[in-house]
Amino acid sequence: MDVTVFGTKPYDAHFLAAAAPSQHRLTFLEPRLTPETAVLARGAGAVCAFVNDQVNAAVLAAFSGFGVRLVALRSAGYNNVDLAAAKHHGIAIANVPAYSPDAVAEHTLALILALNRNTHRAWARVREGNFALEGLLGFNLKGRTVGVVGTGRIGAAFARIMRGLGCNVAAHDPSPDAGLVALGVNYLSLDAVLATADILSLHCPLTPPTRHLINAATIARMKPGVMLINTSRGGIVDTPAVIAGLKSGAIGHLGLDVYEEEAGLFFEDLSDQMIGDDVFARLLTFPNVLVTGHQGFFTTEAMTAIAQTTMANITAFEETGHALHELVAGDAE
Repeated sequence: MDVTVFGTKPYDAHFLAAAAPSQHRLTFLEPRLTPETAVLARGAGAVCAFVNDQVNAAVLAAFSGFGVRLVALRSAGYNNVDLAAAKHHGIAIANVPAYSPDAVAEHTLALILALNRNTHRAWARVREGNFALEGLLGFNLKGRTVGVVGTGRIGAAFARIMRGLGCNVAAHDPSPDAGLVALGVNYLSLDAVLATADILSLHCPLTPPTRHLINAATIARMKPGVMLINTSRGGIVDTPAVIAGLKSGAIGHLGLDVYEEEAGLFFEDLSDQMIGDDVFARLLTFPNVLVTGHQGFFTTEAMTAIAQTTMANITAFEETGHALHELVAGDAE
């Protein structure tokens, strides 16, 4: 198939080209997919999109006119896709349901360790010849209570890591994982998890019920000084409410690998520009905040798996008319 790949970075092209069977012809484009750039897919049978690409009704209507039959997501999440519109236009949507849960889980731990032991601040101090320890005091993780909201593949991997470090793990998920229960993970109501967690880590999908799950009301029910970590989707967190929590001390540490308005920021080099997002700029002023640019998935193993599964979806669709991991309207992340 002729495949147009939107939002391409050099690493995307490297891994996708290495995984592509010879019968597929890939065209790599740097622009993100929007209603304005959708025309660039004219002549392609399939489109490959990423997390901040817009696969909305307008884009899918344009694809229908161009003859695009498949949108292959190189991601697990699909909150950026209008599945009902895809069904209406007869366009198949496929995702990569599992690539490397351990990659994101391990990055979550990296944020926790860096925030707790102030590694980011110590690094900056040492480079300036300042070896003082004041302001760098942390706490032992062993014996602390870690709250995990969402125990799908990534949340479960993270819960296992924290149990291995000797933490008490309290989880909230509509479908408890029996394997985690056997490891000593306690499933509780969301309010109970919020009230008891020293560290709260978010691993749930972005759906209408979870949008702004972390807001002023839920922050008020958290343990004072909680460490809040989000490596799932930015829209789960109401950022202005979190900023208010940081200012009041209700939130003691904040680690983010995602941000609600990250499109146009993350995955780009803006080092020679002013950041126009005042809310994001305010976040960066706090010494107890650590933000990474949606890199939790970014390991060799994960990128290889993403590319291989994406190509397998495209090949299966070409050969059978159905992708291996096809989504339908009504699917929940």
